[in-house]
Amino acid sequence: MQLKDYFDFLSVDDIRIKGTRIGIETILYDYIHRARTPEEIAETYPSLNLEQVYATILYYLHNKEMVSQYVADWLEWSHQQLKAQQLNPS
Repeated sequence: MQLKDYFDFLSVDDIRIKGTRIGIETILYDYIHRARTPEEIAETYPSLNLEQVYATILYYLHNKEMVSQYVADWLEWSHQQLKAQQLNPS
């Protein structure tokens, strides 16, 4: 199996773990910013197995510049969404 086979590339800003609705940013945020181990991450998301978590981390390590920008863009978008929600709570 090729590394890319673990993912669904839906668009430039939407890469998901194949067969799930979980984006790689979710796994990588836990790994990079929360310093969680792959085992801890796999336990947190029951729809994932440890192999998928390791594949996501390996994809990041092989494409560090591009994936780091992907995660940074996602974080910026998340912050913008939070601000908008705080300004206009429903």
